[in-house]
Amino acid sequence: MRVTFSILFYLKKTKSHVDGPVPIYMRITVDGQRAELSINRECDPADWSVGASRARGNKEKVRSLNAYIDDWLASVYDAEKELLLAGSPITASTLKRKLIGEVEKPLLLIDIFKEHNRKVKALVGNEFAAGTLTRYETSLKHTQNFIRWYYKVEDIDIKKVNHDFISNYEFYLRTERKCENNSAIKYIKNFKKIIRICQFNGWLEKDPFLNYKLKVRPVERTFLNNEELMLITNKKLVADRLNQVRDIFLFSCYTGLAYSDIKKLKKSEINKGANNEMWMSTVRTKTSIPVKVPLLPPALKLIDKYKDHPVSSNSGLAFPVLTNQKMNSYLKEISDACGIIKELTYHIARHTFATTVTLANGVPIESVSKMLGHTNIKMTQHYAKILDTTVGDHMILLKEKLKDPKKLKQFKPVKEHI
Repeated sequence: MRVTFSILFYLKKTKSHVDGPVPIYMRITVDGQRAELSINRECDPADWSVGASRARGNKEKVRSLNAYIDDWLASVYDAEKELLLAGSPITASTLKRKLIGEVEKPLLLIDIFKEHNRKVKALVGNEFAAGTLTRYETSLKHTQNFIRWYYKVEDIDIKKVNHDFISNYEFYLRTERKCENNSAIKYIKNFKKIIRICQFNGWLEKDPFLNYKLKVRPVERTFLNNEELMLITNKKLVADRLNQVRDIFLFSCYTGLAYSDIKKLKKSEINKGANNEMWMSTVRTKTSIPVKVPLLPPALKLIDKYKDHPVSSNSGLAFPVLTNQKMNSYLKEISDACGIIKELTYHIARHTFATTVTLANGVPIESVSKMLGHTNIKMTQHYAKILDTTVGDHMILLKEKLKDPKKLKQFKPVKEHI
């Protein structure tokens, strides 16, 4: 990065100065920021030229002083050159430290990463979800292990992070950690945030991610089709714990709520809304985006079923939700009991709402996106891409229209204005 700096030599008088020599100081200004230091010489104000920043006269003593000042000037340019070759930031303070021989303490990557995670932890529940902290803690652990594996040290100077570092880090994640493509890319992206922090603070001049391509492969999203949804709904389950998990899972199938959102859903968030219908109004844990969903009959039945449950009554929550680990464990038992081959996890309920319950039944993608609390419609389009049956249904309707040409809409070309 190109910097501009100026150097000024001046006399620095104290408030108590009355007469006699005054200390000479050098002021370095870099991009508007200043640093000052004494050059350990003095000069009488009467013998000093403010415009030339030098002593006046031709006496040997004056020539010697001016030569000494010139040596300091040359030292500043030498310091700038050394910092430039070392890839260090050129600031007024770094130039001053270089001139007085003060060794700059290196900024270490892991220390910066830990400080970032400390701040995220302090903001959990406010700006960040607990899962975000977990993700960054895992990324930190992978970064630490990579540095030990490749560099045989515990930490590394942030200035040593370059394109080669990132390339080797990705190689480590894919080989030593056996990460799939998208997992490896996720950890690299988390690491990239730490690099951005370093750049914003001026600790890194060059972006090591420049021209580094991160390609996420499309993931086939698993969801339940209508037949599988009915199998789970109608299955007679003996254990109360399985019935409870099944019911809460089905509620998310008909509302699109993620696990973190169903866990905190309050009874007070279910009220009458537009058209005098019952609506669920909550805020997504992951994105803090308000979500409003009109409740379908199956969802209303489940709310009514659990309105007097002891856990729900005491907490004010809509459902007695277990831990995500237990929910997924019991869902596996339910899928086995129903003969469903798909690996059933709680998040599949959200995918099922997006596909089988809404999009497949003609609900516009804009409405689905809003009910899911997506920040942009591109996120919802992933679900629309996998609904080949919907495309087939549309083509069947077109075939019927082709049998009667009168039903077809006539294409009217738009006249071009010349």
